[in-house]
Amino acid sequence: MTWSTDPVVIIVAPTGAEVTREQNPHLPITPEEIADEVASSASEGASVVHIHARHSDGRPTADPGVLRRIADLIRERCDVVIGMSTGAEVGMSQEERIKVLDARPEIASLNCGSMNFGHEIFDNSPALIEALAARMQADGIRPELETYDLGMLATVGRLIGLGLIDEPPLYNFVMGVQGGVAASPENLLAMLRERPRLGQWTVSGIGRHQLPLVTLACALGGHMRVGFEDNIYYRKGELATTNAQLVARARRIAEELGRPVATPDQAREILGVTHG
Repeated sequence: MTWSTDPVVIIVAPTGAEVTREQNPHLPITPEEIADEVASSASEGASVVHIHARHSDGRPTADPGVLRRIADLIRERCDVVIGMSTGAEVGMSQEERIKVLDARPEIASLNCGSMNFGHEIFDNSPALIEALAARMQADGIRPELETYDLGMLATVGRLIGLGLIDEPPLYNFVMGVQGGVAASPENLLAMLRERPRLGQWTVSGIGRHQLPLVTLACALGGHMRVGFEDNIYYRKGELATTNAQLVARARRIAEELGRPVATPDQAREILGVTHG
C-alpha cells in the first residue's frame, strides 16, 4: 500500500435514519431541504450522495415515490451520483427495504450481515442479502458493500463466489457503531487486509471518529464520506450547521494531501457506476 495522489470521491450522507432535529436543528428532512443541502455540498466538492428519506414529521420512510422525488429535485440542482440506502431504518420490513430499489438509484447500500446496532438488532438475513444483491445486479445498480466488522467481509466473499456481485467490489467500512468494529487505524488496516478481493473503498467513521478516519482513508487511497447521518458535530461541543461545512473540510484535507476532488463523472468511473 502506498500513499495516493489519485482523485478522491467525497460522499455526503445528509440525513440518515436515526438523527433527529432535537439532536441537530439543521438536519434536512423534506425532499426540498435534502436537495438544497446536497446542492450546497456539491458546490463544495461532494460528487456522491447517500440518501435516506423521511416523512414530513421526520420519521424514516422507504417509500420509492419519496426517494424518486428527492432524486429528481437533486438532479434539478446539480449533477451528483445518486446513492440510496436499503438499510432504510433498523426494524423496517424486508419488503420495504427491497422496494427502495424501485427508485432506481445509481448506487445502493448492501448491508452484509446482522448485528447489534446500539440498543437494537439490525437484521440482515442471508436470504435478504442475496435478494438485494440479485435485484441490484439485474437492474444495473452498483452495490456498496456495507461492512461493520471483519466477519461481514466473509459474506462479501461468499456473494462473489455465488456470482451475485460484479467485480471489483465496492466497499464501505462502517466503523464506530456500538455493536460493530471499533474505529481505529489498526482495525481499518485489518479491514483492508481481509478484503476477499481488491476494490475501491470508503470509510464511514461514526461521531468523533469521522474526521480522523476520513483523513486516514484519503491518505491511504480510499474515499471520504461525511455528513449528518454519521456525525452532527464540526468539532467537540460545536454542532455543524450544514453538511456542506463537513464536505468543505474534507475537500481541504484532500487538497492538502495532494488528492484532487473527483467530479461526478470521474466518481462514476472510479466507483464503477454504469446505471444513471
